[in-house]
Amino acid sequence: MKRFFPFLILLCGLQNSLAQEFTRKDSLRGGFSFERICYDVQRYDLNITINPEEKSIRGYNDITFKTVKNTQKIQVDLFENMKIDSIIFDGRSLEYKREFDAVFITFPKPLNVDGTDKTIRFYYSGTPQIAKYPPWDGGFVFKTDNKGKPWIGVAVQGTGASLWYPVKDSQSDEPDFGATIKVAVPDGLMNVSNGRFKGSENLKNGYTRWDWEVKSPINTYDITVNIADYVHIHDNHNGLDLDYYVMPENEEKAKKHFEEVKPMLDCFESKFGKYPFAEDGYKLVETSYLGMEHQSAVAYGNKYRKGYQGSDISGTGIGLLFDYITIHESGHEWFGNSITSKDIADLWIHEGFTTYSESVFVECLYGYEKAMEYINGQKKRVSNRSPIIGYYGVNDKGSTDMYYKGALLLNTLRHIVNDDQKWWKLLLKYSETYRHKIIDTQTVITFFNTEIGRELTPVFEQYLRYKNIPELEVAVKNKEVKFRWITDVPDFKMPIIIKQGSKETRLEATNKWKSHSIKNNDPVKFDDYRFLIKITYN
Repeated sequence: MKRFFPFLILLCGLQNSLAQEFTRKDSLRGGFSFERICYDVQRYDLNITINPEEKSIRGYNDITFKTVKNTQKIQVDLFENMKIDSIIFDGRSLEYKREFDAVFITFPKPLNVDGTDKTIRFYYSGTPQIAKYPPWDGGFVFKTDNKGKPWIGVAVQGTGASLWYPVKDSQSDEPDFGATIKVAVPDGLMNVSNGRFKGSENLKNGYTRWDWEVKSPINTYDITVNIADYVHIHDNHNGLDLDYYVMPENEEKAKKHFEEVKPMLDCFESKFGKYPFAEDGYKLVETSYLGMEHQSAVAYGNKYRKGYQGSDISGTGIGLLFDYITIHESGHEWFGNSITSKDIADLWIHEGFTTYSESVFVECLYGYEKAMEYINGQKKRVSNRSPIIGYYGVNDKGSTDMYYKGALLLNTLRHIVNDDQKWWKLLLKYSETYRHKIIDTQTVITFFNTEIGRELTPVFEQYLRYKNIPELEVAVKNKEVKFRWITDVPDFKMPIIIKQGSKETRLEATNKWKSHSIKNNDPVKFDDYRFLIKITYN
């Protein structure tokens, strides 16, 4: 999700100079308790009724899982304001204990590792948390359209899917075989969820149930509902179904505006591999809030404008050449939805790569120079106030620098490689190697070290785990220039480019002083356009 919120700086991270305190509730929400890791979710089958007047949910979730460690107890999560009606297994009600948002369920006898599927039916009801500033805070969005009809959505990244349905609320475990999402809504409204539409049924009680099925693994925060009086637009591009659900008054506008999806798909597939969820299709669903990367049902609320709500976040004018929400949130299909971080402390794996995908799109359509201008325009968005990576195991996502600083780290790596053919091949291999996989930062570092053939661990560590970017200290005297890196990480090495007139010289800089002879009187400049660095001249 694009969490560009200029008033919010999250002061978190491994090297944060400010004290950060976490609670038992944080550990239950973000941790890897035995009761969580002892089972592996196979699928979710959600069957609920949403009452717009009451702003309530009632129904159940069938949670099918395999035991991977012998246990008699598992942890499922559901926000404590939501009521547990009953939990059924083999026709019997199970005992449970609630602790904050965690539900510890006890079985009548131990569950052994035997390879069989087990299913609990978790009945629940209640009024879910309402989002005040969607999508920046988690919750349901209850609005009305211009005819006064309900227009409902949900966005819960970071806050947690357990805000509205019972689930193992951790990015470390996606349902291996997808999910069904069956949602009953008042007659005259439609619900759009992830995956393929499987049909609707009039329940003859004032409600119609809309059934959707996801075949691919899916992040639990991606599972969504979109309730409105939608019109449906269908298209196809190179065999991929494109479906758009929009407000009736925007139908013609949407048909024209969403043509941008096709060159975007061509670009991203050429750089990152085939669209990861072809069997579930690709959808844009109009929402009353800005947007969210809900897998195969991307939430779109940019009001058919170019840029980010009609403005250019890069300040270069290039950001007004495309619809930011369409491109960014769709980029998440590759980075975040397909490749997922195990812990949200590593959420830069989602946001840094996706923010970088914006400049990739610019390069596909408008060339390298425009892409470089666009991504460099994002430097003013980098705060350097706290590290990108948050604390592990406590549901802490680190700082908002995961977006722009994360993207600029990738741009820096590209120019460390200094071979575009190798760079694009590497990025494609990364996307395909970890397609539909859950990974962590160390996995990313190991991959790039191996594929680039260079020890880049100190580079990743400096940009991700410390707030400061590398500082190049420079001293020019007579016919000699001296330079060195000032970093928190020891043994830091990274190339620099010295520019003198029309000549460029590429040198390796370290934490120790090095010198380079100057052969003429032309001014000496150091390149900070291809790298995210600070330059200090003495």
